[in-house]
Amino acid sequence: MSSAQYYEGVGRRKSATARVRLFPGGTGQILIKSQHSDEMREAKDYFPRPNDMEILLEPLVAVGQVSNYDISVHVKGGGVSGQRDAVRMGISRALILIDPDMRSALKARALLTRDAREKERKKPGLKRARKAPTYTKR
Repeated sequence: MSSAQYYEGVGRRKSATARVRLFPGGTGQILIKSQHSDEMREAKDYFPRPNDMEILLEPLVAVGQVSNYDISVHVKGGGVSGQRDAVRMGISRALILIDPDMRSALKARALLTRDAREKERKKPGLKRARKAPTYTKR
């Protein structure tokens, strides 16, 4: 899989980053490698929760190319949902490199929009970003 021509897209969500490579002419195999392990794992093993695979494959379903590509992913940071959404965005961006005509179908489902919500920083004098200590009058 690594010697063939591929198209790469980078997706981000929260603190997760996914580098996605699409290999044309594949069988639909999705392999994921995280920063914590050296082995490549199947996507259904890496994202075992129900609906995770449907969300992950949404860009491929939108353009009708579900089993036409082998996908290799390197994921770093974040949690399960952040990583899943980062992979989804990376797949969308790689598909646009393959065929720019797919952009309208992906954009209609909001698969190219970066979800910019990040964790808010903790402020001095507060317990968390916005939670203040209990007010006491005396």
